[in-house]
Amino acid sequence: MKLFYAPTSPFARKVRVTAHELQLGDRIDLVLVNPWSDAELRSLNPLAKVPTLVRDDGQVLFESALICEYLDHVAAGGLYPAPGEARWSALLRQGIADGISAAAGRLFADEHRPDNERSGSVMQRQAAAIEAGLDRLERDADTLSRELADIGAVSVACALGYLDFRWPDRAWRDGRIELARWFDVAGQRRSMVGTQHHLP
Repeated sequence: MKLFYAPTSPFARKVRVTAHELQLGDRIDLVLVNPWSDAELRSLNPLAKVPTLVRDDGQVLFESALICEYLDHVAAGGLYPAPGEARWSALLRQGIADGISAAAGRLFADEHRPDNERSGSVMQRQAAAIEAGLDRLERDADTLSRELADIGAVSVACALGYLDFRWPDRAWRDGRIELARWFDVAGQRRSMVGTQHHLP
């Protein structure tokens, strides 16, 4: 398999952490790309986004949630609980975490646009989504797996890592003691340490 990724993407990191936790890292060739300009990525994925996975049979998958579920299938299970409350909770946490990551990415992009190209209301909406999402995760932090044993925990760890990467001076931990404690442990997993964000 071949994974097209960018080291700044929280969604690409989620796939890489998933692969590591499922012991699939040695079956995936990593291809570092600039999603804004890479012609091969555009030819494979009409959205020209990372992550994009080329399967061994040549079929192409994109969107992190789909790729992670496919990798779980390849590994014969591990990160997706059987249908029932545990699965719905894991998928809900994935949704919250992915929403935080998406809002953070949009907010970061807006902050780096010229003043006349920014939308104050859009930026406020993204910031509010991040804060509300973090508050919800804090409420449920005691049920998160520190071993990143399900896709919800993987997604949350990657979202928090992205916030630390993009805004190291912003105090998302303030008032979220349990979530911060959880990340202090989960963030030290080998899968997290080996996939840390960095500028290309």
